Amino acid sequence: MALTKKPVLPQVALYDRLIATIPGLERKGDNNPHTSLNGNMFTLLHQSRTLAIRLPDGKREEFLKKHKTTLFEAYGAVMKEYVSVPAALLKKTKELQKYLELSHAYAKTLKPKLTKKKS
Repeated sequence: MALTKKPVLPQVALYDRLIATIPGLERKGDNNPHTSLNGNMFTLLHQSRTLAIRLPDGKREEFLKKHKTTLFEAYGAVMKEYVSVPAALLKKTKELQKYLELSHAYAKTLKPKLTKKKS
């Protein structure tokens, strides 16, 4: 019996295209696609297929106002540093790229987190 590949959802394909705009940046997680640096996650494609991007103060408020969106919420908890990316904006890689770059730069300033190694 031949194994069939799971189809790539349109949001995942758009997310991968966005991530590819930063050389060397790689997506982690098959079920929970995300990017992280030094143990600090800075983007997440939630199972609801909403993209969340971690932004610093000032840039976060600017994004919320410009794109008429909200802070990202998952499982009833607001992730205070993350914005919800409107679905229409996810399709605009070039426009979204600057926010990914801001998020990546912000992640570089965060204190590294120890990660648990799998035994």
